[in-house]
Amino acid sequence: MQLRLGQQLTMTPQLQQAIRLLQLSSLDLQTEIQAALDSNLMLEQADEPQDLPVQPETLAAQTAAESASETEIDAAASTLPDELPVDSAWEDIYESYDGATSYSRGEEEEWDPYERYSGTGESLRDYLYWQMRLTPFSEQELAIATAIIDAIDESGYLTLSLEEICQGLQDEYPVTPTAAEQVLGKIQRFDPQGVGARSPVECLLLQMEVLSDDTPWLAEARRLVERHLELLAERDFSGLMRRLKVSREELQGIVSLIQSLNPHPGARLSNAEPQYITPDVLVYRQRSTWRVELNPESTPKLRINARYAALARQSSTNGDTAYLKNHLQEARWFLKSLQNRNETLLKVATCIVERQREFLEQGDEYMKPLILRDVAEALGMHESTISRVTTQKYMHTPRGIYELKYFFSSHVGTSDGGECSSTAIRAMIRKLIQAENPGKPLSDDKIAKLLEAEGIQVARRTVAKYREAMSIPSSSDRKRLV
Repeated sequence: MQLRLGQQLTMTPQLQQAIRLLQLSSLDLQTEIQAALDSNLMLEQADEPQDLPVQPETLAAQTAAESASETEIDAAASTLPDELPVDSAWEDIYESYDGATSYSRGEEEEWDPYERYSGTGESLRDYLYWQMRLTPFSEQELAIATAIIDAIDESGYLTLSLEEICQGLQDEYPVTPTAAEQVLGKIQRFDPQGVGARSPVECLLLQMEVLSDDTPWLAEARRLVERHLELLAERDFSGLMRRLKVSREELQGIVSLIQSLNPHPGARLSNAEPQYITPDVLVYRQRSTWRVELNPESTPKLRINARYAALARQSSTNGDTAYLKNHLQEARWFLKSLQNRNETLLKVATCIVERQREFLEQGDEYMKPLILRDVAEALGMHESTISRVTTQKYMHTPRGIYELKYFFSSHVGTSDGGECSSTAIRAMIRKLIQAENPGKPLSDDKIAKLLEAEGIQVARRTVAKYREAMSIPSSSDRKRLV
């Protein structure tokens, strides 16, 4: 047997709750808040009227608790530096409600701006089914058409051969490939044009069938698609001019006609619901100062129910009072954790805006190198806390909506001993490519040399990595007819 004396850190339930709320996105946070409202009778939304009377003997205790809570909030706010390069509108975000901190928009704004856009969009398959029901098919043709539509993928291509479709229908109908071909021909005239094709060549030819015969370069475009489509994919314009016996200007007209077609006709019909982002932080410029505010619409107003809180403060020791006291304590913990989350988010966002003011004013090329440790040291927090608070949190700026993670980037050394962020280098690469000659696009090695001339030392493979990250094709794939 041994007797040991030691120290260890233990995470309390309150700390665990605060960490969990800190890393939640605004959507997940609203779900967490709704769950707390459903499970804790002490919590309620601030827009709900408090029509239950409060006993006079408990009013003094309630007022004292409210004053103590306001003192807590003022003490928390006083920990921020007095002089900040950016202005954080703290008093515009927080108000006191019965010992709780509230966050949300005004009561008059009840409507959901995205409600009218909710719902699942029509899929390509549903759209084809609708056209099938409008087409005079026999019972057997209807079964064939259903099987064909089921075999069409989201891009609009037929993924099974007609023989496989016929084999799948043998138990129900003795279908021949000729009959299936006839039904497929009708489906291939459905909207969108080119649907039901078995190859990119057939897809483009189906779309050219509906074009007027007097369309310029139509015959040449058909010949190119039928015989030399692989040369067009390789950007072998010289080979195309020799085989088609056309000049560069004529080839440009032929290629432009082909590029007006859609090689993925089903892509414009998608049943995916649009994903809306509600920013957690609002950033805007007021005169010469950048202001940072929490978005009041990201979380609803919460407060402690005054009636139940008054009952919980009674000195009775019965089971009901103990139950109310437990719920009151849990509600206070939850509101405190919610307040800590928003305090931390505001501090981190303010620090980011302070460091990246040049980006907000001039664009991506002026993004400064920034890592989690920089913000952690500036705010006296741990890097893991900064990582949690910047994940799935979004900032609305005059330049658009960005995830807080976007403002963090590695750095590359410059010839004068300085540093340049990877985000700024990506912006420079994009700018160089946009200004290049389409007939002679810049290679990765040439881009690296141009950046080196600007004092930025970047290897060719690094340029290739950044270019691929921005989904920009290689120089051979970017080559165009002039």
